[in-house]
Amino acid sequence: MAPRTITDEEKQIVKDLVARARIAMKQIADYDQAKVDRLIQAVCWALSNEKTFTRLSNMGVDESGLGDRAGRPNKRFKLHGILRDALRAKSMGIVEEDHAKGIVKYAKPVGVIASLVPVTNAGHTEVGNGIYSLKCKNAIIFAPHPAGKKTSIEAVRIMRETVKKLGCPEDVFQIIEKPSIPLAQELMAQCDLTIATGGQQMVRAAYSSGKPAYGVGAGNATMVIDETADIDIAAKNTRISKTSDNGSGCSADGNLLVDSRIFDRFLDALQKEGGYLVTPDEKKLLQKAMWDEENHRTANTIARPAKVIAEIAGFKISEGKSFLIVPESHIGKEYLFSSEKLSPVLSIIKYEGFDEALTKVEQIYEVGGRGHSCGIYSHDDNHIHRLALLAPVSRMMVRQPQSKANAGAWDNGMPMTSSMGCGIWGGNITNENVNVRHYMQLTWVSRPIPEDRPSEQQLFGEFYNTETP
Repeated sequence: MAPRTITDEEKQIVKDLVARARIAMKQIADYDQAKVDRLIQAVCWALSNEKTFTRLSNMGVDESGLGDRAGRPNKRFKLHGILRDALRAKSMGIVEEDHAKGIVKYAKPVGVIASLVPVTNAGHTEVGNGIYSLKCKNAIIFAPHPAGKKTSIEAVRIMRETVKKLGCPEDVFQIIEKPSIPLAQELMAQCDLTIATGGQQMVRAAYSSGKPAYGVGAGNATMVIDETADIDIAAKNTRISKTSDNGSGCSADGNLLVDSRIFDRFLDALQKEGGYLVTPDEKKLLQKAMWDEENHRTANTIARPAKVIAEIAGFKISEGKSFLIVPESHIGKEYLFSSEKLSPVLSIIKYEGFDEALTKVEQIYEVGGRGHSCGIYSHDDNHIHRLALLAPVSRMMVRQPQSKANAGAWDNGMPMTSSMGCGIWGGNITNENVNVRHYMQLTWVSRPIPEDRPSEQQLFGEFYNTETP
């Protein structure tokens, strides 16, 4: 069903929001780096302190019915990482110099930003994107998911109050309070840039809005566990990654490819970590519950606890089991467990030799998830190198819990973010973790340098002066 046509009244609502945002941008145009940095520190503290963020996280889970009340509050530490990265960056004036090439780069705001907020990250995306936006002296308007709008509205209310107390115009942060698809589409059309973190339908809408957009692609993270892996660490990290917020993140492990020599021991370790190994009959029930007759994921099994998903499917799991392990021997679009699952459910596949592992990686990404991410538990640098050469993904984690590491972690060098581009593989313009540099424009200033012109013989090498057709 096509979305309804936007009304004139709704168009005016968006027009007014954008006009107020542009006024706010003019009011902060002369802020220096120290003033902006102080503001983003205040915003991050106001939202990511343990008391406030726990309240917002619980509010988001209760409002949407998605995610894990116990685990989601830990996402506040990702906001601390975003603040760390933002504070370490320059976002105005000269931000980069290359004296050898005579190039100096000056940062400028991108303008008014439209930010699409996914239902699984309400109360978090607004803060992360808001920090990067204000750091670069932009204004940002949030379009929340209807199922998470109360949480989003509350987060933005706190952000607005925080900057207002410090003398900054609160309209640098605004939100559509009665969200709809037509309003979100109109917002994207009127703003200068869209940060589209959410479902593929909204990402496609962002790309067709007529304005620049940073979108994200679908995930289907595949992990290779080779014969050199530390089995206990790999199993523990798998549990950490797969159970985080009930597996709602697109970075959560989806498929495990395990070397046959360690398969049984690794499967035992997974079960000790809280994995429930489904039987062949339970697998059939689970597939029927998780996908409808047209092979679309069923909403009532997304981001739900493993116990709830099992009950919906028609079987029970024992206490202490937090994720479901599905043995799989086939890969393809008709084998649904090799696709993205968005839940604490993962498939496990045995391979014989690393060549076969690489073949299976290729097959899985033909099903889905191209451009997003993969990972490997290995101490064999050649295996790590070969997977990196082959995998059609933008990020590959080595011996790390995938869903905790992809978007940046304290113990890796990935930029902290709420949005991960998937490159041309995933239909996105960038394959980077969307960070502070994506919220600014650069003016390149070029000064003359000594001539850098190789001779024709140097340029053409062995082909210089050879006979031509």
